[in-house]
Amino acid sequence: MSSLAAPTHDRGITTLTLDSPANRNALSARLVGELSTALDACAADDTVRAVVLTHTGNTFCAGADLTGPPDPAAFVALITGHVRAGGLGLLGACDISAAGPDASFALTESRLGLAPAVISLPLLPRTDPRAAARYYLTGERFDATEAARISLITIAVGSAEDIDKALVPVLDGLRKASPQGLAASKELVTATVLKNFDQHAEDLIARSAALFASAEAREGMTAFLERRDPAWLL
Repeated sequence: MSSLAAPTHDRGITTLTLDSPANRNALSARLVGELSTALDACAADDTVRAVVLTHTGNTFCAGADLTGPPDPAAFVALITGHVRAGGLGLLGACDISAAGPDASFALTESRLGLAPAVISLPLLPRTDPRAAARYYLTGERFDATEAARISLITIAVGSAEDIDKALVPVLDGLRKASPQGLAASKELVTATVLKNFDQHAEDLIARSAALFASAEAREGMTAFLERRDPAWLL
């Protein structure tokens, strides 16, 4: 069974839907592979001006590390549910994002004996550094208004009914862009993110692997699955 719904197309906009609500759209190997294949197909299609990434269920993405650079096509996220841990890395790889009032966000890795290592590559260049320090360290949950304030997302929408409307001018603008103009403009706004991948990806992947293999992380993940407090809780 696919973890990604069949793509839909409308006047230059391709919509990809994360469709694995049973595991809260976690970035499993299957979902990552399907998403990568779909994005490669979009990037190779000159008629695609943008990709809208959305989800089924009440969770956009529960998490997992993002280990590749942003796709060359314009990448727009539409979020109506929860985003956790590595799911924020997927969000950080998007150029434009809109979230509704039911959305919530949290970098929960520190509570599991981990750290937001690989996902820092797209997140830190785009997020307010003081806010990043707070939410990286505490794992607190925050809403769409705060996510927009700290530049994690582009648009916070006041009602669920208005979220599609909020993207209308964005998608219309992307449809009007020439392929060359869109690509060249994206190179400018993603230059820092791509430089981060070139310089730090290998080290952060190794650091993430070491953390996952640690005894403390095993305790943290086991405690989470068993719905109990970890051994270090004061």
